[in-house]
Amino acid sequence: MARRERPAWMRGADIVDLVRLSVPIAVSRMSMMLMALTDAIVLGQVAEGELPFVLNSWIPVGVSLGLGMGLLLGVQVLTSEFVGTGKAEESGRIFRRGTLWALGLGIVLMFLVYFGAQALFEWMFVSMSPNSEMSLTLSPQDVANEIAKVTRILSFGMVAFMLSTVFAYYLEALRMPIIVTMLSYIAVGANVVIDCALVLGMWGMPELGAEGVAWATTGSRWLMALTMFGFILWRTPAFAKTGNGPSGEAARQLRVGVGTAISNVAEWGGFNLTYAIALFISVAVNTVYGYSVQVMGVCFMFFLGIGTATSVRVAEYVGRGDMAGVRDASRLGIMATFLLGGILAIIVLALQNVIPLGLVHAAAEIDGLLLAPAIAALLIYAAIGTMFDGLQATASMALRAQGVVWRPSLIHVGSFFVIMLPATYWLGVVSERGAQGMMEGVVIGVGIAGLAQWALLEKEMARHRLEARHSNLAPESEIP
Repeated sequence: MARRERPAWMRGADIVDLVRLSVPIAVSRMSMMLMALTDAIVLGQVAEGELPFVLNSWIPVGVSLGLGMGLLLGVQVLTSEFVGTGKAEESGRIFRRGTLWALGLGIVLMFLVYFGAQALFEWMFVSMSPNSEMSLTLSPQDVANEIAKVTRILSFGMVAFMLSTVFAYYLEALRMPIIVTMLSYIAVGANVVIDCALVLGMWGMPELGAEGVAWATTGSRWLMALTMFGFILWRTPAFAKTGNGPSGEAARQLRVGVGTAISNVAEWGGFNLTYAIALFISVAVNTVYGYSVQVMGVCFMFFLGIGTATSVRVAEYVGRGDMAGVRDASRLGIMATFLLGGILAIIVLALQNVIPLGLVHAAAEIDGLLLAPAIAALLIYAAIGTMFDGLQATASMALRAQGVVWRPSLIHVGSFFVIMLPATYWLGVVSERGAQGMMEGVVIGVGIAGLAQWALLEKEMARHRLEARHSNLAPESEIP
């Protein structure tokens, strides 16, 4: 009896390639979350009541960043295709075009966020909020004013974020993710130093609380953008002379990322709007819920590494016209996501009572609510939600690398706006379940998103397999 071969996606060389690419990407992406986590931890030690000012500032800022990360994704996808066909030297025009787009987009978004912040938050927390007693010490107008101040400071880093996004995409597509990691952590170190100065008041500097956190984030983003640009000038073909490229290349470069932009706006906007819903209940609930979501965010960065690496590998196979390779790379990414999701869930549950003490000091409380035990009670939902959050990220990235753009976007819009936001509002506000109800709504939203994206990916792979058999494009042995 003939021995049945293992599925092609289980080949050791492919697993090693995924790990080699995804680990540095995950670590570099983690830098973005570590900045936010560092900010939250520092505030949790000296000004825990100001965390809502930072969290809710991400409603316009986070949506803007998600939009930019999506629209600029074509830099990574098209560069990966050049690398896959051995024409990396042709990628310079892709990089230059993306850099110009990033500069223009960053300037436009900076002005929109800066000048729109005050009106937005007054509308949300003064005019629209169903609760006029969200804090014992602050009026809704005070809350809106403080959030607007933080948001305006963060807007100054918008251009830097857009530029560093393009730079990171380009370097990762050229298979230099370790460089991105190293430069990202230089920025993390700068963020910590500025936090110590402007939040903790070290070295004789003023204690600015949430505003100090915003200055730290903005300064570190500019440092990251400048150091990445210097390396690109030094070691890549970014500014080598190239032809004009085929007709429609620029349109395709933009079109590849449009669906991702919509998905990012849905996911980032959806999650960030849940902070506003939590603040409708109270500042205390917003703080407890916010710290719990921060834990999910740290876990998500690992999945973002797998998803991005899977996207790069899939795009390379697309560039070669190898659809069997596309299927293998996609399935390997999904299997890795499930494995990592299980490991992270176990870790979070095992450290359920330890993690909160790393976020806030043991006696921290807001309006009589002790924060550490309240956060600990929510981490079971973070552990469950993190696997589905990773699944939706990896599956949707694998789909977009194949050119499947709009259906993943529709799934994200439906899951996060149509399902998650109403669920968190109903369970958290209407049903008066507070932070627990908020986390229950999040699990429902990411659960549906993850399962739906995975189902769509499997459907696409089944279609590729059927087309290959009908057209005899690949030998039967290549069809899993």
